[in-house]
Amino acid sequence: MTIGINASAAFKPQRTGVEEYTYQLMEHLGKLDVAKHQVILYVDNKLKAQGSKLKADFEIKTLSFPFMWTQLRLSLEMLMRRPDILFIPVHVLPLVHPQKSIVTIHGLEYEYFPEMYPLPAFKYLRFSTRYALKHAYKIITVSENTKRDLIRLYGGSPEKIEVVYHGVNKCQMSNVKYQNHNSKLKSNNYILYLGRIEKKKNVDRLVRAFDIVKQKYRVPHKLILAGSAGYRFREIEQVIKNSKAKDDIIMTGYVSEEEKCKLLKNADEFVFPSLYEGFGMPVLEAQSAGVPVVTSNISSLPEIVGESALKVNPLNTEEIAESIYKVISNDKVRKALIGQGYENIKRFSWEKCARETFKILLDTI
Repeated sequence: MTIGINASAAFKPQRTGVEEYTYQLMEHLGKLDVAKHQVILYVDNKLKAQGSKLKADFEIKTLSFPFMWTQLRLSLEMLMRRPDILFIPVHVLPLVHPQKSIVTIHGLEYEYFPEMYPLPAFKYLRFSTRYALKHAYKIITVSENTKRDLIRLYGGSPEKIEVVYHGVNKCQMSNVKYQNHNSKLKSNNYILYLGRIEKKKNVDRLVRAFDIVKQKYRVPHKLILAGSAGYRFREIEQVIKNSKAKDDIIMTGYVSEEEKCKLLKNADEFVFPSLYEGFGMPVLEAQSAGVPVVTSNISSLPEIVGESALKVNPLNTEEIAESIYKVISNDKVRKALIGQGYENIKRFSWEKCARETFKILLDTI
């Protein structure tokens, strides 16, 4: 049996949620019996593939093409050399595909916040979701929340949709302190946000909540915003410039895995008040590093954290601020959240994610 996988996302040098999911799946599928089958990883760039640290021993096939790679070049490959099963871990099913095609849909943020996407991207995401639901043999979602959204917003068939949780990347923690060359970070105390810096992640309200905490409680903490600039980043930048606490706010840009672990290890708390998450990988990474978490009480986040985090209304800036301060000021709450976080992450692993995904692939035969 031949299994083809669109693995381009796994080879991006700066991996975030979907890219990390694809990379970890390829890595851990390689440790299963899937290696007994012919597995072809389709990639769009030979140099990226050559530079990857991926250890899985699969055939890598480069399909170079300058634009609309999935719908043109990958479709052409499916027309000429169609595998028995095609797995798409990144939402978009090519127009030409095998009957036995499986697609992972991570979240439907764009349906809730269309104004936070460029119009062409919004229209394409909506089209590709409808197309995948209609034509894929199976759909994988990464949370029950995303499955419910697909059923409610798109009329998806519950029998066609399987839920497979992500794993969690556990930092190999060292005793090395986070070294930041930004002169703002003179204090050892900081609150951490990790993710793309954009409005759908609610970073603007997080900044305003931090402003309240600084003004009301006079805490010594900094706020570190670690992540790449996203859509409408300039609006976030303006909120920071207008903040009374702007001198205590640090934007690092994208951070490597090593830097991320150092940031997590030394953070006093992790705050992730996102407006919508298909899964919410950063909260589990924080818990794996022994950091108490404040996160949103909507979308998939309550499902992922259970009772192991403080959950807030992400639209209520005052509530975010009070929860931030509660973790800073109450050692009992802090210790309880750390312990509950360690217990919570036991539910998630990339090995389990790969095993359940592989079972869905084989069940299509």
